[in-house]
Amino acid sequence: MRCDAAFKERPTGSPVRGNAAHWCPVTAHPPIPTRVVLLTGPSGAGKTRLAARSGLPVLRLDDFYKEGDDPTLPLVAESRDVDWDSPASWDADAAVAAVEELCRTGRTRVPVYDISVSARVGEEVFGIERTPLFIAEGIFAADIVERVRELGILADALCLRGRPSTTFRRRLARDLKQGRKSVPFLLRRGWRLMRSERAIVARQTALGAHPCGKEEALGRLAAAAAGRCVKARGTKRSSAPDPA
Repeated sequence: MRCDAAFKERPTGSPVRGNAAHWCPVTAHPPIPTRVVLLTGPSGAGKTRLAARSGLPVLRLDDFYKEGDDPTLPLVAESRDVDWDSPASWDADAAVAAVEELCRTGRTRVPVYDISVSARVGEEVFGIERTPLFIAEGIFAADIVERVRELGILADALCLRGRPSTTFRRRLARDLKQGRKSVPFLLRRGWRLMRSERAIVARQTALGAHPCGKEEALGRLAAAAAGRCVKARGTKRSSAPDPA
């Protein structure tokens, strides 16, 4: 759009461009910022299935696990088992960097992690094209809620919850089918997680994730996709116990 004062008429009728400083600014609608929904919950709660059902692009946060030979891996108390349910077994910095780059550019390079061998087996480019919303899903998603919120890219944070006994059965069936770890390890881990599931949900809630069932989660995802604001849960600054 140009101001009338920016033009003069030649005798022949052809326009003469005036000083550019006299041009009226053109107002364009800014692009819709890409935001992320962080989806967390106990292992086996149904996060992956729910994320797939949403139809949104999904970043797998489990791919940011540390490798099995990392000396900083935590151990289960009074055991030689690695505690893969502790946030200390996961690279939060790399996960946040990937989420931020996706929101900024629509593409990022992510590791491909094989849980059965506790190692990164490759790398791939993950892109969301022009989608203004995507999901980052994993058991440690709540641990980055505050950092993502401070970056201004958080649409919502959800903690999927259910019955501990149902979660136990679903998790064990999945892990056995995929051969994730040895059977004795899976049984020990499953029993430990079932007993501590309510504490896990409480911790993730304290970190800023909204606890809900799958139907409410789908409703909040739909609201976020439609650009409607959902009241975010504040993060408590007090430390919460690890879900070990």
